[in-house]
Parts: sequence; C-alpha cells; structure tokens
Amino acid sequence: MNGNILSALGLSFFAGAATSIGALLAFFVKKDNFKFLALGLGFSAGVMIYVSFMEILPQAQISLTGVVGYKAAGWAAIGAFFCGIVIASLIDTCLPDHHLDNNSLSKENKLKHLGIFTALALALHNFPEGLATFMAAMEGPALGISIAIAVAVHNIPEGIAVALPVYHATGSRKRAFWYSTLSGMAEPLGAMVGFIFLRALLHEAAFGVLFALIAGIMVYISLDELLPTAHEYGEPHKVIWGVVGGMMIMAISLQML
Repeated sequence: MNGNILSALGLSFFAGAATSIGALLAFFVKKDNFKFLALGLGFSAGVMIYVSFMEILPQAQISLTGVVGYKAAGWAAIGAFFCGIVIASLIDTCLPDHHLDNNSLSKENKLKHLGIFTALALALHNFPEGLATFMAAMEGPALGISIAIAVAVHNIPEGIAVALPVYHATGSRKRAFWYSTLSGMAEPLGAMVGFIFLRALLHEAAFGVLFALIAGIMVYISLDELLPTAHEYGEPHKVIWGVVGGMMIMAISLQML
C-alpha cells in the first residue's frame, strides 16, 4: 500500500476520531445537569442545520450540476433532500419505543431513543464524508489535510449530540463515549470502502444525491428530535443560544476550508 493511500486513510481516521473529543464531555458533566444537556442538544441542532443548508446541500447541487446542468441539479438536490426527510421519518418509526406514546416513555427511554437515532444518522453522514476526505487526500495532500481538519472540528459537536443523551439516559460514561466514537468511525470505514470497492464506480451524480439525502436526514433529526428534547430540559432562550453557538462554530470550521 503506497504512502498516499495510507495518508488518505489516516486523515479519514483522524477526522472521524474527533467525535470522541465531543464524547469526552460526558465525563465532565453531572448526570443531573439538564441545563447543560439542553444547551448541548441545541448546540448540536445548530451544527446539523447549518452544515446541512450551508455545506452539504450546496455541495450536492455542485456535484449534480456537472452531470445534469444547473437548473436540473437544483431540482434533483431538492428532491433528494426531501427524500432524506422521508427516510429519516421511516428510520424513526422503526426504532424501539416509537410505537409508544411519547408521554408513556420515561425520560431515560426518550433520551436513549434520541441518542441511538442521532448516532445512526451521523454514521450515515460520516460514511460519505470519510469517503470524500479520502478522495480529496488522494487528489492532493494539502487539500486532504484542509478538509480533514474542517471535518474534525465540526465532528466534535456531533460527538456531543450522541454522547449527552446516551449518558443522561443510561448514566454510563463508557456507553456514551463508545456510541459517539462508533458513529465517527463510519468515516474511516467510508474511506476503506471507497478504496476497496467504490473508487471506480462513484461519480459526481452519486455523491450529489447522497449528500442531499444526508442533509434531509440531519434536518429532520434536528427539528423532530434534538430541539424538542432540548426545550423539554432547558429554558427556551438557553436552547436558542445553543443553536446560535452551534451555527457559529460550524461557520468558523467551514471557513477553514
């Protein structure tokens, strides 16, 4: 295996492992600190909404434009985005406890549901992100490093989004850490799959549709899961400032590209 491939895989692993930094916050937060939980969930929602509309969806349209033209690319990206929302709703329906009335669930079960759903969605997001980091690094080390750093920065609050609800639901710091870490490990997995199977098959149109689907999934999670749960555990104004803070951190990390 040549040096370029090893470097590309290493950068993808570095970017994915950044979720563990966010997960480590669970070790420093008291289990009954619900104000921090609400702030953290709002922060994570801000990150996911901002990155969906400001990075992932525009990138989807750019990828599709080279294949079908600008106007058709816009319609295709929009269609895939709303398909992603439908897919997220179907995933939500299939998760344990969804068939029960929300009021009949304990706070612990609702938070566990949120943590699992978020981990699954972020894993879906991180998989093509890892593949994209790998491909960029293969094109040029400088580009790969820049993308890996930016991805790592915004993976930190994504790690918070998984770890906080799992920790508050189970009381287990280890479980919160590993759920979050495993969602991040979808990035090097995406890189490996790209190297072994998909490098010759993937094209711009496939990336475009995939990214638009992911944007829809992440927006659904933010609006249907993260923000309602944050409001349940904290003051509305604290949640809003959490959202704004998440958007601000995400905006800064994207400027690093």
